[in-house]
Amino acid sequence: MKVHFIGFGPGDPELLTIKAKKLLEKADLIVYPGSIIEKEALDEFKGEKIDSHGMSLEEIVNLIEKYVRNGKRVVRIQSGDPSIFGAIWEQIRELKRRGIESEIIPGVSSVFSASASLGIELTSPEIVGVAIVRPKGKTLEEDHLEELAKLPLTLVILLGADKADYIAEKVGKIRGFDEPCAVVYKASQKDERKFFCTLKELGEKMREMNIKRTAVIIIGKAVVGYENRSHLYSGSLL
Repeated sequence: MKVHFIGFGPGDPELLTIKAKKLLEKADLIVYPGSIIEKEALDEFKGEKIDSHGMSLEEIVNLIEKYVRNGKRVVRIQSGDPSIFGAIWEQIRELKRRGIESEIIPGVSSVFSASASLGIELTSPEIVGVAIVRPKGKTLEEDHLEELAKLPLTLVILLGADKADYIAEKVGKIRGFDEPCAVVYKASQKDERKFFCTLKELGEKMREMNIKRTAVIIIGKAVVGYENRSHLYSGSLL
């Protein structure tokens, strides 16, 4: 029996993929992160639900193994998309050691839900790409924000709502404090909030709106759009 790791998306149930929904409907056990996903969001699914918040890696894997060995269908929910700061590899690695296969079902990341809510692109004809990062903290010794700020990239900061002043200082000293940015709190959810500002205003705006977690911070010229045209619509691709 295979364990399915599914991306639950940013919070809007309608952004759940069809494949993920079908797996949840068939699941005997649904292991979910209760600190991010409320149990009520899973009410339509009949399987037993266990909140993994506060459980150790070993406890989670032991639980999954117990149900799999008994022939039960197990779904492990991850918020957003499992591939971005989902800490899934350590779970999959341990399950592999126990002879249990896994499959990952992608989900809509809060990164893309936030940009959609803002009505912006994360790239432009002049921006070479996007860097999705988190600031240093308890589990990260260095974030290289200054080095990344030197590159022509849109910076998307996750897990950094409580470090807005630090982020603004690090990036602002390279790009200038008039650099445009935007914040989306709880992207796609009913209590979503969002705003545009500059790096100079970022920390104060976060405090004004009492945003301390569950927010996506987007920094760069892409936030305000662009006037030039891409090669895609040049008419020369025939």
